[in-house]
Amino acid sequence: MQDLEFENCPVKKGLTIFAGKWNARILFELSTRETMRFGELRKVIPGISNTMLTATLRQLEEKRLVLRVQFNEIPPRVEYSLSESGKAVVPVFEAIGAWSTEYLD
Repeated sequence: MQDLEFENCPVKKGLTIFAGKWNARILFELSTRETMRFGELRKVIPGISNTMLTATLRQLEEKRLVLRVQFNEIPPRVEYSLSESGKAVVPVFEAIGAWSTEYLD
């Protein structure tokens, strides 16, 4: 019975966004600037491969948390930013930070 209750829990759906290894980190880094390019994200997230960064950005785009804008220039330029729903997660990061500061060493 408890498993069924958790399936209907509104928190579960939100937690799936943070479940991926890199999801929260990418969202956090994008929250620190207006836009970021792929190479900038790679530099600030040590240990993530190009393939994993690409795949995670695509997933976050599909969930409509991240916006991807491609500029038709030479060389091509792509910028990533948080969508409005992505920006709405910033207070969650702030709350987790405040909780961590108060209750964790």
